[in-house]
Amino acid sequence: MIQWWQILLLTLYSAYQICDELTIVSSAGSPVFAGFITGLVMGDLKTGLYIGGALQLVVLGVGTFGGASRIDATSGAVIATAFSVAKGIDAELAISTIAVPVAALLTYADILGRFSTTYFAHRVDAAVERFDYKGIERNYLLGAIPWAASRALPVLLALAFGGDFVQAMVTAIDNVKWVADGLTLAARMLPGLGFAILLHYLPLKRNLHYLGLGFAITAILTTVFGGLQTLSGAVGTLAGAYDESADAAIGFASSAFDKGLPMIGVAIIGIALAVLHYKNSQNVTVVAAPSNSESGEIEDDEV
Repeated sequence: MIQWWQILLLTLYSAYQICDELTIVSSAGSPVFAGFITGLVMGDLKTGLYIGGALQLVVLGVGTFGGASRIDATSGAVIATAFSVAKGIDAELAISTIAVPVAALLTYADILGRFSTTYFAHRVDAAVERFDYKGIERNYLLGAIPWAASRALPVLLALAFGGDFVQAMVTAIDNVKWVADGLTLAARMLPGLGFAILLHYLPLKRNLHYLGLGFAITAILTTVFGGLQTLSGAVGTLAGAYDESADAAIGFASSAFDKGLPMIGVAIIGIALAVLHYKNSQNVTVVAAPSNSESGEIEDDEV
């Protein structure tokens, strides 16, 4: 059950986050931040970060150039996290059945908010012609109301009146196993889709070596950190009582450092560094020494 004060806090946050995204840009309007705030309010930070992070990956490569609208993944993260915690819905199922549909539906609320602000924009133009500075400030601040309402009202209505409907929908999906499995699989694919969109817009053909370098370093550090985690667990066991299982765990952790680092990762890093060196050497242009030079050597200021 979602408490009234939780609905109030999440509604106020939803009103603020869009204004922050349009003005301050402190990342408070990002889906991962929305998941963090909602998880904090609902008392389950892990679920909030999981849902918010998944939706952040979905919109990672999506830009709103000009007056374009995109799915409202931030409000989707708020509603999905709130219902996931309050109703005990699996996080992956909440992403596919609540977050994504709600985020897509609220695109229309975003468009309505954009249209509504034009009224105050025309009033600002009229105030500029009259040199009415107070009127400019007043209408500029009033223009934030449609934006805030475009996020706050849907979240308020969904949290206040949509619990039974959402629960009935999730229960119906759970009863049809293949539908639930399909939606769960789709939710797992969404972060990959976000990365694919991002990679589509990035200049990968010119910077493919950076992609390989990041992949190799990430894979190697994952192995190193995994070995450190295993080793720390073994040391913790030793602190209590030494037994054969602790000895075996230390041996496994040691082997992770020796055998877990694949040579292909080291090779990818070497290739990336070689490409960087080659590109840097291509950017250096050597100018021949002038004919009147006595020694014929290239001076520092001639390179």
